[in-house]
Amino acid sequence: MAKLTKKQKEAVAKVDKSQSLNVKDASALIKEITNVKFDASVDLAIRLGVDPRKANQMVRGVVTLPHGTGKDVKVLALVTPDKVADAEAAGADYVGLDEYLQKIKGGWTDVDVIITMPSVMGKLGPLGRILGPRGLMPNPKTGTVTMDVAKAVKDVKAGKIDFKVDKTGIVHAAIGKVSFDTDKLAENANELLQTIIKLRPTAAKGTYIKSIYMSSTMSPSVAIDAKSLS
Repeated sequence: MAKLTKKQKEAVAKVDKSQSLNVKDASALIKEITNVKFDASVDLAIRLGVDPRKANQMVRGVVTLPHGTGKDVKVLALVTPDKVADAEAAGADYVGLDEYLQKIKGGWTDVDVIITMPSVMGKLGPLGRILGPRGLMPNPKTGTVTMDVAKAVKDVKAGKIDFKVDKTGIVHAAIGKVSFDTDKLAENANELLQTIIKLRPTAAKGTYIKSIYMSSTMSPSVAIDAKSLS
C-alpha cells in the first residue's frame, strides 16, 4: 500500500468516519481537504436499496445541475443537413453525419455526449459495441435522441447530466468542481439527490437511499446523512 503524503494524512485526519454530515457541511469539508494542483471534480456516490437486475427497480434519469458541472462538455451532433446550422448555433463542438459515423467506426470517441435524431438512430445501431461501453449511445430517455437538437445541445452545455444505477446498486455522478463555492456545490448535490428520491421505483422495498458519499479527485470520501435531506 502506498504511503500517504503529509497533506493526504492531514486530509484524512479531518474526516470523522463515525459522523455523517448534511450536504452543505460535506461540501465545505471537501473543499477544505482537497489538496491537488488542478481543479478537481466533486462526485457523489449514492448506494440505493434496489436490485438493478430487475427492470422494475432500474433507476435512471436526467438532471440539470443549477450551476453546471464546471466541465467543458464536448458534444457531437449527428444530424441531417437541415439541422446542421441549428446544432452549430447551439454550440455543438462537432456537427455532421456520415463522416463522423466513419470516424466512430474507426474507433474515434473523443466526445462526452452524442446527440442525434430519431431518423439517424438506425445508422448508429451497428456502432453500439463501440459507443455502448463508453456510455455514448444516444437514448430518447435521456433526451439525446430528439428532433429539437438545438435545445438538447444547449441543455447539455448548461449542465444537464444523465445518471444510471450500476449493477452494484450505486449511482455515480460528478456534481461540480472544487473551485465552486460551498453553496453552489451543495445546491448541485441537492438537485441530483432530490431527483433520485423522486425516481424511487414502487417495487423497491425497505431503505431506498442506503448511503451517500461525497469525494473529490484523490480526496477522502465524506459521508452524508440521508436523513438530513429535506
